[in-house]
Amino acid sequence: MAAKRTLNSKNLEGLGAAVLAELLIEVSAGSAVMQRRLRLALAAAEGAGGAAQEVRKRLAALARATTFVDSRKRKALVLELEAQHQAIAGPVAAVDPPLALELLLRFLELADGVLDRCSDSTGTVIGLFQRAVVDLGPLASAAAVPAEALAEQLLELVFENGHGQFDDLIPAVADALGDPGLRLLEQGCRERGACDGHPALLQIAECLGDVDGYVAQFDAKQLAWPPTAADVAGHLLQAGRSQQALAVLDGAARAAAAWHSPEWDDTRIAVLEALGRNDEAQQLRWACFAKTLSASHLRQHLKRLAAFEDVEAEERAFAVAEDHPMRLLALDFFVRWPAVARAGRLVLAHGPDWDGEAYEILAPAAERLSAEQPLAATVLLRSMLVFALSTGRTKRYRHAAEHLGSCELLAARIDDWKGVERHESFVGRVREAFGGRWSFWSLVER
Repeated sequence: MAAKRTLNSKNLEGLGAAVLAELLIEVSAGSAVMQRRLRLALAAAEGAGGAAQEVRKRLAALARATTFVDSRKRKALVLELEAQHQAIAGPVAAVDPPLALELLLRFLELADGVLDRCSDSTGTVIGLFQRAVVDLGPLASAAAVPAEALAEQLLELVFENGHGQFDDLIPAVADALGDPGLRLLEQGCRERGACDGHPALLQIAECLGDVDGYVAQFDAKQLAWPPTAADVAGHLLQAGRSQQALAVLDGAARAAAAWHSPEWDDTRIAVLEALGRNDEAQQLRWACFAKTLSASHLRQHLKRLAAFEDVEAEERAFAVAEDHPMRLLALDFFVRWPAVARAGRLVLAHGPDWDGEAYEILAPAAERLSAEQPLAATVLLRSMLVFALSTGRTKRYRHAAEHLGSCELLAARIDDWKGVERHESFVGRVREAFGGRWSFWSLVER
């Protein structure tokens, strides 16, 4: 019996059209968004023309709107936009692709205005427009729009990208434009003032497979910056021009030595391997690990060693990590590798001298250590707790209270405190020092 009362499509169909219609009228009362969705569904039932007329009317209303949409009103806006998008990509596109393309372009033209007057901290609204961009290419192909007309229509969107919602526009429509359309779009961008290095021009060159055109958009000064050199070298490598890619990377070597650039390192490793210079690639992987304790570089290094050599190399790597000047990196490395016993020894070696503000590293480390290394986990939990209380970070008090509770549970499993202050003594000292933090202690008592 209970299964028949479950809210799903099958059970609701059994109520019959008349009952469902009455329920929808009741549910939509007082909800402008729901009423508009119902009218849109009725219009779609009349055919593509009816749906298009309703969509066009709603898009015009959205374009005229000026009211700021805060987080409370955001859901209604998203439902409204999603309904219009679905109507365009669904019933209208199925019957009349050119009309659907016209409406989708109008829909996308709303993006800057909507995002300017909207609180979108979750990225929900911009994500909706980004998904609509994905539909643009297939719809343009289905509509068989001439390349010149399509390039002209898209040009406006390229320059109305105030929030980055159209960052993937050109790759999405590249097939529909074809090479002639891409060239026309490039010409239009330059006429509108886009200079070499403009994202749109770079994407066009990429879509055309024009590696030389891509490279030519950067001058020597720009190529001396490691991330830019890595990007350009990556394109050259993909085109099979490994030696030229290495020359570009060499031009940024001095800056790469002074500033950490993982993109430059990884691209150089790939280029060295493509050139058959595997020993140099291995040396660079080790150097990257020694500098940043990157587990991925170490794994790739060990993977390429002969049998049994990897065990010895791993021990050397552990020694490097233990001596690394940034012990938070070392702790994170040992936890992620994983080498839990090493992580525990590292924690105890530095006693209470851990930065409790580094929550993103200490919290997962304490959780990972708690099963096998309860004393080390306790040290990390105490560091975060004391930091929260000593700095008055009230937003962390709930976490700090949980940390204190975890310390109490861990204390029951610790036989040898190895010189670390016992739990009862620690709690007493914290109460004495921070007894005035009433909001924290109320959470502890609760």
